[in-house]
Amino acid sequence: MKTTHHGDYLIKLTRFLGLINCFLVREDDGLTLIDTNLPGSTNDILAAAGAAGLPITRILLTHAHMDHVASLDALRAALPTAEVGIGEREARLLAGDKSLDAGEPGETLRGSYHVCQTKPTLLLQPGQQVGSLQAVAAPGHTPGQMAYLDTRDNTLIVGDAFQTQGGIAVSGVIRPLFPFPALATWHKPTALQTARALRALEPARLAAGHGPVLEAPLAAMDEAIAIAGRRFS
Repeated sequence: MKTTHHGDYLIKLTRFLGLINCFLVREDDGLTLIDTNLPGSTNDILAAAGAAGLPITRILLTHAHMDHVASLDALRAALPTAEVGIGEREARLLAGDKSLDAGEPGETLRGSYHVCQTKPTLLLQPGQQVGSLQAVAAPGHTPGQMAYLDTRDNTLIVGDAFQTQGGIAVSGVIRPLFPFPALATWHKPTALQTARALRALEPARLAAGHGPVLEAPLAAMDEAIAIAGRRFS
């Protein structure tokens, strides 16, 4: 697992040929892990936390696709006192309930959802603060995806609301060099609305589940949103 540092607080952990990211965020009381990567990532994540010299005190999930949650149960076993947070809507998907709510678009859920035995201890609402991170609603790729904004330096961790692997793109726009987030997107018009809302936060740094971290990402986000707007509107 490759480790890279971005700013004072963000540590990116990457597996599988550099394609799949999860993140550690430094806090005064330890580390927050955002997403848990592929199966078999537990030892590498714990080693990265050890190298950072801090314990993992909480785990926050962006959404319930396999490449974001597959090591959750193993990590929970290794870290039994860590808080586990996920958006309230997405928690049903984590438990295996793929039913849609009234008013949600009648689109087929896409991608590989992974059922976990771990029960979240935090069911997050948009705007809720967890340490330095603010939960931000980011539906579209999945019905209940959450992004997380670090209020100290305006780093925005977006799950698959954007990808930067193969070029920046809004979820649902296929990048031929890495098409998988687009193919796993539930509802493209909602993903476009989310992308615009995330851009309005004016992040200083963009950290996606797939691809490099972008510094000063606003122009790149604008370009990606313009492309998605022509395709989805």
